[in-house]
Amino acid sequence: MIDIFKECENRVVVFDGAMGTQLQERGLKAGECPEYVNLKRPEVVFDIHKAYIEAGAEVIETNTFGANRIKLAKYGLEDKVEEIVTKGVEIARKAAGDRPVALSVGPTGELLAPFGDMTFDEAYEVFKEVVVAAEKAGADIVIIETMSDMLEAKAAILAAKENTNMKVICTMTFQEDGRTLMGSDPVTVVVSLQGLGLDAIGVNCSTGPDKMVKVVEKMAQVARIPIIAQPNAGMPVIRDGKTVYDLKPEEFASFFPQLVEKGACIVGGCCGTTPYYIKLVKKAVENLKPKKLENKFTALSSNTRTVFIGKEYPLRVIGERINPTGKKKLSGALLSGDVNLAVEEALKQQKCGAEILDVNVGVPGIEEEEMLPKVAFEVEKAVDLPLQLDSTNVKAIEKAIRILRGRPIINSVNAKEESLKEVLPIVKKYGACVVGLTVGDKGLPKDRHERVENARKILKKAEEYGIPKEDVIIDPVVLTVSSEQGAAIETLEAMKIISEELGVNTVVGLSNISFGLPERKLINSTFLAMAASHGLTAAIVNPCDESLMDTLRASMVLLNKDKGSENYLKVYGQRVKPKEEVIKRHEEDFSKKLYDQILEGKKSGVEEIVMALLEDNPPLSLVDEIIIPALKEVGDRYEKGIYFLPQLLSSAEVVQSAFKLIKEKLPKGTASKGKIILATVEGDVHDIGKNIVKVLLENYGYEVIDLGKDVKGEVIVEEVKKTGAPLVGLSALMTTTLFNMEKIIKMLKENTEAKVMVGGAVLTEEYAFKIGADYYGKTAQDAVKIADKFFLKNALVCKTCSF
Repeated sequence: MIDIFKECENRVVVFDGAMGTQLQERGLKAGECPEYVNLKRPEVVFDIHKAYIEAGAEVIETNTFGANRIKLAKYGLEDKVEEIVTKGVEIARKAAGDRPVALSVGPTGELLAPFGDMTFDEAYEVFKEVVVAAEKAGADIVIIETMSDMLEAKAAILAAKENTNMKVICTMTFQEDGRTLMGSDPVTVVVSLQGLGLDAIGVNCSTGPDKMVKVVEKMAQVARIPIIAQPNAGMPVIRDGKTVYDLKPEEFASFFPQLVEKGACIVGGCCGTTPYYIKLVKKAVENLKPKKLENKFTALSSNTRTVFIGKEYPLRVIGERINPTGKKKLSGALLSGDVNLAVEEALKQQKCGAEILDVNVGVPGIEEEEMLPKVAFEVEKAVDLPLQLDSTNVKAIEKAIRILRGRPIINSVNAKEESLKEVLPIVKKYGACVVGLTVGDKGLPKDRHERVENARKILKKAEEYGIPKEDVIIDPVVLTVSSEQGAAIETLEAMKIISEELGVNTVVGLSNISFGLPERKLINSTFLAMAASHGLTAAIVNPCDESLMDTLRASMVLLNKDKGSENYLKVYGQRVKPKEEVIKRHEEDFSKKLYDQILEGKKSGVEEIVMALLEDNPPLSLVDEIIIPALKEVGDRYEKGIYFLPQLLSSAEVVQSAFKLIKEKLPKGTASKGKIILATVEGDVHDIGKNIVKVLLENYGYEVIDLGKDVKGEVIVEEVKKTGAPLVGLSALMTTTLFNMEKIIKMLKENTEAKVMVGGAVLTEEYAFKIGADYYGKTAQDAVKIADKFFLKNALVCKTCSF
């Protein structure tokens, strides 16, 4: 059996194409479980596999995409996971012969916390059940595909890596804006996930190969492992009353040389592709040599942002304020389990210019294994900055890193053998960066030579674990000059050697330098400027120390790291310092506080603010004058690509908390802005998008009647007649259920006066109107715009809200 990952170093490997649409062509009806065909009609699945093999496919994917207990429960088949998976692998193995068999693992269809109800551990157990059964049945590879959330992908990857010996591939699905549903861009996806032990990473579904080229190109900028690309056969359209895809096989295959040129070395097809598509793809790539990916960089990530560290970048600011040392209020809050102060510090530091946040919960007597994950999880939700997990408790570090969407730094490992053995395996397993503290068996280093020697030891041991030196950031240790004045020079010289001779990034905890001296800010700022000129690439500092940040920004201009003085001009070009009384007044302005908390998605304290406002203001004035304008700004930021789905949902949570109190003060019988029925169409069990739309509509004052998922047309028609709702929202994620959407729209038109808005990843504006929809919403925010236009009296009704 070929090792496809070895093969793709020199040639392009071809996977098979779509399974769902092929089953549909062979009689699968809307509402039937595709994976259950493995048990009911195994010969049909076998014939599809054989057709792909005859077309030239070298790897066969099993018919198990939705074979997890969450999705199968919709069909009453949740107790048949092992049976369906086992049969799926056996059918594929029989057809594939000596070709590799890849277990297809799709998403659960549920949103993970904090944006949904499913926890990381619950998702992990769901995926574990699937992969364990597949390995027993003889699968060779796991391909985790069509993922929109990096945390769900991470749960599936770890389930496979920790419970099987199969090779693991992960592909995410990207929207037309180049980001996943949760807002992650291609670079961030690769930086965050490839270090988890993946054998290949890439993209599938969503778009045709033409729009996938850019995604692959961006992935190739940071990928250290093979890239896989499996596009759809374009977008769905209606021809002669049937749903088909708009790219013919010849046109589809014509884009694959570009995909290979940009970095893909494994290719295949997704929705709408057939064996003939794969045959032409095989021919298009058979003589092409893949691009070599030899990327060396140091990078961290959050869910939506990647931060690079290195000599070619400005010195990175790591915020130090989430640390209870010397902070009674924060210590007390953490000991009581309250994370709100830590979250407030995170938001404050982000505003002040932090690019990474250090998270430390080290209070004597605290249950760190419980609190570090809790604080890290809430901080990651509140800000879009990468984190640095700061603890000597390795178990706490692992529990925290496990549930983060992004790629953090572990702070820290030192040159002592015990520390290296404890920490480096965690760094390797989760693909994290790590701070290497130049403290050895002799304790604190005496001079530059001891610092460099300890740095070499850390780097050598990291290499033995398979950790590239780019993922190690050396801390040459800053000691206080009040007791050892020569320590500053020794640190600076060690920094220079480590940077220039060892070629490694460096970081320091800056505030130690000035301990015990007056005017500490002066010492800190001056040392920072000196360190920047000696090769320092990151510093753990207080980003809200204006004098220090002023020095840093000026240093970056003088060291030619702030190109065109862009950041300097952005900060100081039109800076106007507000008067103290203005600041004080704004701090006491509860209206502004509520507005800002909605904007920031900051839930803590919102009840107190609302109660204070309700003492002097009518309830509806809070909605009209504060909440709706704040949500509008959130929506504007979302449309401009400043905010992403996590920020939308966080702001929605704040509004929900506010509404609970506001509704209590409203007169009984106060009308909503309008009734809207929402439903995911018959045959489709994916309701993530519909649930997001529901939250946003409710926050804008609409009464939402949620009929759930897999809803028959008759049920929707009956609900319209019963409630008199004039607007119905339908969603579909699967191409196989688009026909049902058309059928339901026709039923609604024939039996009611209701207007219909539609949305879903497989829909286009053109397709929506062809099947009879009145409105098309590309995003959840568009649904709000449609509703506003529809219910606003004497306003022009917008035919499409894809603005």
